[in-house]
Amino acid sequence: MEEIIPETGAEEKKQTLKIFQKGFNYSQDGAGNRLVYHLQGCNMKCPWCSNPEGMDRKGVLLTEREWLTEECCPRGAVQNGRLDRTVCEGCSDYACIRSKRQKGLRFSCQTFRVEEIVEEAVRARPMFFDGGGVTLTGGEISMQFDAVKELLQELGRAGIHRAIECNGSHPRMPELISLVDEWIMDVKHYDEEIHKQWIGASGRQTLENLEKVTAVHPHVLIRVPLIPGFNDSPRDAAGFAALFEEKIRGPHTKVEFLVYHEFGKAKWEQCGEEYRMPPGRIAPGTVEYFERALQEKGISCIRT
Repeated sequence: MEEIIPETGAEEKKQTLKIFQKGFNYSQDGAGNRLVYHLQGCNMKCPWCSNPEGMDRKGVLLTEREWLTEECCPRGAVQNGRLDRTVCEGCSDYACIRSKRQKGLRFSCQTFRVEEIVEEAVRARPMFFDGGGVTLTGGEISMQFDAVKELLQELGRAGIHRAIECNGSHPRMPELISLVDEWIMDVKHYDEEIHKQWIGASGRQTLENLEKVTAVHPHVLIRVPLIPGFNDSPRDAAGFAALFEEKIRGPHTKVEFLVYHEFGKAKWEQCGEEYRMPPGRIAPGTVEYFERALQEKGISCIRT
């Protein structure tokens, strides 16, 4: 990827997408070998998020402590190895990363035209083995809904397999059903109040879209991140089993439980944020227990 710098000036057009990370991944984000694009912006604030740099819709400055010196910022925002982000709030030109090459500061995302992404995907076609293609993930892809819809249409015209990974919270998500070959949706919790308390957003729209998508789409994977103290108890296993028994409409939908990890912890500090998750881990055997609870209801579970 080219040097990443923030946008200034004109408002972002619909035919562009802000991307904070891209690269190939095998079988973890859809079938086969895939070119995965991480889109900037998310409407949920999960405290365990492993990609916190993708939360802010506009993007965020990231710091590299080893290289963060006073010379990194001409406005004096860096003192004693720390970035004073209140100085950054009044900055309009981002001279720190525009005027010189340095390793202490970088911007999280870069803006690409839809046609650029399609051209890149077409060039990468020889790498899409074992049923691979392009996956759009986040952040949350629906934060850039119109551009995502256009991109999926163009990828389809190019004959490229399309997968999305989303939280399903956008009311227009069903518009994408015919444009997506493989649909991956995160479901965080079955209890609305707990969902809002931990994540700062409602989960109702996600569950409404879950019903609509599973009723008609032949390839849906529901992912549940198992988080200590949030949704990992035997009561939660029963709650998810009852939820999916009610909401899953199609016979081909599968569920996968993902075990909590702290791989993104250091990124929170790089973004100037505190990692608020208390110490904890998922007990051995928890995934198997949750899988059995669903399988007793006739719901298929997989592990990728």
